Amino acid sequence: MEGMAYGAGKAGGAFNPITLFQQPHTILRILSWFFSIVIFGSIANEGYVNRPDEAQEFCIFNRNQNACNYGLFMGTLAFLCCLVFLALDVYFPQISSVKDRKKAVLADVGVSAFWSFMWFVGFCFLTNQWQVAKQEDNPLREGGDAARAAITFSFFSIFTWGGLTLFSMERLKSVSFQEEYQKLFTPQPPIPLI
Repeated sequence: MEGMAYGAGKAGGAFNPITLFQQPHTILRILSWFFSIVIFGSIANEGYVNRPDEAQEFCIFNRNQNACNYGLFMGTLAFLCCLVFLALDVYFPQISSVKDRKKAVLADVGVSAFWSFMWFVGFCFLTNQWQVAKQEDNPLREGGDAARAAITFSFFSIFTWGGLTLFSMERLKSVSFQEEYQKLFTPQPPIPLI
């Protein structure tokens, strides 16, 4: 672990994309990014259907607009959040201050735990609305695969964001150790004698 802080090289090191994409937290973040695209895309593309005798489209999840809005909104925000933290992962080796690294890791822990919880809520909400949807609201059975895909990838997102939370907690331990080490073993200037 010598020469390493928070799973990255010393500050000021050159950016190495191969090293970045081999790290487990980067792989999980890319998976979370992909899952958010699937959730958002499924609902946006085929999440709204109508009966043959109606012109207005309704949400496939029990005609509950809130279910579709939740999936669209959370999918979009998770997508953007993954991009921001991927950019932070790229920039992270350039951060020289241990305190700034700790702030970045704390933000990662909080955001990852938040998203794991929000996808749990989303999975439960979408599943419930899909179970109580009436057959007569969608007689042609359109969009069923998209609805099931949104539910499935909401479920998978719980675990990818949960894994990101666990990896971030491990990194937090490493950064806290680095901070304590720096406090204890930083050379103090000599005290001048009178």
